[in-house]
Amino acid sequence: MSSVALTYLLKLLPFLSWAKKTTKASAQQDAMAGLTGAIIVLPQGVAYALIAGLPPEYGLYAAIVPAIVAALFGSSWHLISGPTAALSIVVFTTISPLAQAGTTAYISLVLTLTLMAGVFQLVLSMARLGSLVNFVSHSVVVGFTSGAAVVIATSQIKNALGLELESSGNFILNWVAVVDNILATHLPSLLIAALTLCTLMVIKRWRKKWPNMLIAMVVGSVATQVLLLTPWAGASKIALVGTIPSQLPPLSTPLVTWDLVRQLAPGAMALGLLGLVEAVSIARSVATRSGQRIHGNQEFIGQALSNILGSFSSSYATSGSFTRSGVNYEAGATSPLAALFAALFLALIVLLFAPLAAYITLPSMAAILLIVAWNLIDWHHIKIIYRAGKNEAMVFNVTFAATLLLPMEFAIYLGVLLSLVLYLRRTSKPNIIALARSKGAKKLIPAERSGLPECEAVKIIRIDGSLFFGAVDYVQTALMGISHKHVLIVASGINFIDLAGTELLANEAKRLSSKGGGLYLCNLNGRVIKPIIRNGHLNTIGKRHIFATKALALSAIDSKLSDHSCAGCESH
Repeated sequence: MSSVALTYLLKLLPFLSWAKKTTKASAQQDAMAGLTGAIIVLPQGVAYALIAGLPPEYGLYAAIVPAIVAALFGSSWHLISGPTAALSIVVFTTISPLAQAGTTAYISLVLTLTLMAGVFQLVLSMARLGSLVNFVSHSVVVGFTSGAAVVIATSQIKNALGLELESSGNFILNWVAVVDNILATHLPSLLIAALTLCTLMVIKRWRKKWPNMLIAMVVGSVATQVLLLTPWAGASKIALVGTIPSQLPPLSTPLVTWDLVRQLAPGAMALGLLGLVEAVSIARSVATRSGQRIHGNQEFIGQALSNILGSFSSSYATSGSFTRSGVNYEAGATSPLAALFAALFLALIVLLFAPLAAYITLPSMAAILLIVAWNLIDWHHIKIIYRAGKNEAMVFNVTFAATLLLPMEFAIYLGVLLSLVLYLRRTSKPNIIALARSKGAKKLIPAERSGLPECEAVKIIRIDGSLFFGAVDYVQTALMGISHKHVLIVASGINFIDLAGTELLANEAKRLSSKGGGLYLCNLNGRVIKPIIRNGHLNTIGKRHIFATKALALSAIDSKLSDHSCAGCESH
């Protein structure tokens, strides 16, 4: 097989590259890491399914087939895909206005949404747009996840208090309903929630390596059974999660119609984009510790296929899990085989122990989700964002507020749009620095910083930034404000120029020429000189007004100004 064919095959089937390196020892390490991952995802899967408005088994299904597909076709050695809190709340807020949570119609819409999100991700990967996730700034992600955390916590207050209220993805309506019914709090449910919460916090504080969520869930369930043996009449009203079928993820067929595609398109694109941002960010974060190089576009393909195939195996939208991926690395995983083991062990647990889920209580799950929500808020990076400046803080605040008050898919779009607007605002004002000749006129240094006088005959400036349509007005205003007839632009800091930028230089050359002066350019790189030639503005600016170095430019200009001498200038 030729090297070209082999390279293509490895891109098509990336698991071949690590499968051939697997040894008995590495497989054993991956198996142990996989078992740890399966235990961790058990309570998380149930909890996230409840956030998404789905029966609990769907959270476990989402951690089986998608995890296997993402491991086989992704690029990360340690990333484990499955249900996540952020995607779960987006699923719920997108579908809940269209159908009653938990119903057959609701599940059908969720599967369609998952398929559409996967197709969107696949289109991005086929177009090799892996860098698109870079446009979703860190402030947007932190703002969204923080807002989602508050929405998740709010949605679980009713379960912790034992209140029978309608589920809603609206932050304000949820709080209004809780406040209106606070006096109807069910004390046994509150007791179980408090006990589960305390168990979680104690284990996390004193036994960090123990599966705290699983243990807390068991403690809550056992405490409920104990309460049922007491004379406390209200204990029988503690809500249970319900039974989980002892079966592997059943095959499913997402319903696809034009009306559904039109209705779900905004949510599907937001879900797909957020899923990619989560997965690539987590993969890169773990890769910095493992020394691996992540291929962003390959990760896109893995996530896309996991959602597409997952939608046909009763799975809802998935992405990389920070908790499970981090634990997978710490547990000694050596390859994506660990993710496969985690999925297989989870499938075995579902087959053997699913009936025990009938004893899991909703108050216990609510307490677990309150901790999940708290962990979603990245306090460390929020402090950094506020220290970084008002622009980053504005992006965070707007995204956070929009997540609470608007449909979540629009909150993501709004945050991204604001990030782009602020970026364009910054780039539309390139730094324009006045330069002065140093002693001996051999070098040019910033006039303001050095305190040296500027030349009276020629204005020398350096432009740092892109000279594109958005920056033309700002630069033109600055040039029009220069009283000198001769202007030298040091272009070493111009990294990009478009048609509007070359037209600006040509028009400025005409204006100065009409005043008996001239525009001179030096230190142009290929990304600047080529557009000037291509756009037909070289003759207008003048070939003799473009110089390779500052020294050549200054020498030529000095020869034209031989009859002029600035006070104290040593160039004449």
